[in-house]
Amino acid sequence: MKGTPLSSPSAAAAARITALDTYDIRFPTSRELDGSDAMNPDPDYSAAYLVLRTDAGDGLEGHGFTFTIGRGNDVQVAAIEALRPYLVGRSVAEVCADPGSVYRDLNGDSQLRWLGPEKGVMHMAVGAVVNAVWDLAAKRAGLPLWRFLAEAEPEWLVSQVDFRYIADALTPEQALGLLQRGRDGAARRTAELTATGYPAYTTSPGWLGYSDEKLVRLATKALDDGFRQIKLKVGADLADDVRRCRTARATIGPDVRMAIDANQRWNVDEAVAWTNALAEFDPYWIEEPTSPDDVLGHAAIRARVAPIRVATGEHVQNRVVFKQLLQAGAIDVLQLDSTRVGGVNENLAILLLAAAFGIPVCPHAGGVGLCELVRHLSMFDYVALSGSTEGRAIEFADHLHEHFVDPAVIRDGHYVAPTLPGFSAALRPEAIDTFRYPDGVFWAEDLAQGQIETAEVPA
Repeated sequence: MKGTPLSSPSAAAAARITALDTYDIRFPTSRELDGSDAMNPDPDYSAAYLVLRTDAGDGLEGHGFTFTIGRGNDVQVAAIEALRPYLVGRSVAEVCADPGSVYRDLNGDSQLRWLGPEKGVMHMAVGAVVNAVWDLAAKRAGLPLWRFLAEAEPEWLVSQVDFRYIADALTPEQALGLLQRGRDGAARRTAELTATGYPAYTTSPGWLGYSDEKLVRLATKALDDGFRQIKLKVGADLADDVRRCRTARATIGPDVRMAIDANQRWNVDEAVAWTNALAEFDPYWIEEPTSPDDVLGHAAIRARVAPIRVATGEHVQNRVVFKQLLQAGAIDVLQLDSTRVGGVNENLAILLLAAAFGIPVCPHAGGVGLCELVRHLSMFDYVALSGSTEGRAIEFADHLHEHFVDPAVIRDGHYVAPTLPGFSAALRPEAIDTFRYPDGVFWAEDLAQGQIETAEVPA
């Protein structure tokens, strides 16, 4: 892999992580009902954000975050801050050569495991820190993360995966075989990806709080922008869902896919009845029909709503639950999330599990920065593992991309392959200054005016 030169060999060897700085970043998306669904009617898309700083002298930093929908951000930031002692003082060269060492140390600490283990707020904090390490490693290699991973030796990638609790479904030897086979044609796929991008679908027309008129306008725009799949939020009221699905299907026609997403709203029998009631509109999948922890419930729903596919994953807490969903035949589509689990290392395990079971991966995105991150994971998967985009697409929601240094770009319904080194996690400094809570420019003015609930989103 390529390396970014430092001022001298001695500087490279001596460089240390000197700080882990955290920021509570909140965007007032609830004002326009962006992101609204049956379980989350008024989300303020937010990022518990961190920056790893070093004394390497090359100006490179590691950026990471995890996504929340507002008030939980203070708890999530505190969890990230609790990990500061595990990072500050570590060798930059060592953690970049082996990001898995950070993943293993954080997940192996008995005090941290007691808070999980490997689930919830602390595990998401681990993921944010681990992703920041990968961002730094890819920057030092001078490569976007997807290429940093795709061009790595299969043996090294396997060394980054924690096979604890999943070896009954995927052994290191099997994983190595999958990655070795993935090298065939990798150069051709890299060229194709760079030329045409990776398929996307959009959720932007389908937020539950939008009017039918806005749904039609945004669905029409999605077609004009080249998308061949849209997604609608459902689950609050069946009559409303029938009307909205009928409106959407009439707008996009019979040949464009329409997925539906209940955001965990239903019990098993309710999920079956509700999904079958919407079957006349030919939904491509039903997403999160019930609790993300209910493996057997998903399996029961899948058996009773076929041929409608079952998709889940954005709230699945770790690779172990994904393993069980796959073993139980509970899902048709796996929706990994870039910040819900323990970072790149655990997502490597999840991608390998999906490949072993032959299940397509269609990542969850939207939120704050999730589109920016997951494109790297899917592009690595295409180039170096699955070798296919058949039945696969990355979610896209047209929110907040302008606040990122390396924003997600859509061209003709495809994610453009990023070229800047790193994991595309860095927010623009002015975004941090404006939306840092509660003392950023926007929130300070909002609080001073007593308009937390009524202020308009700035242009």
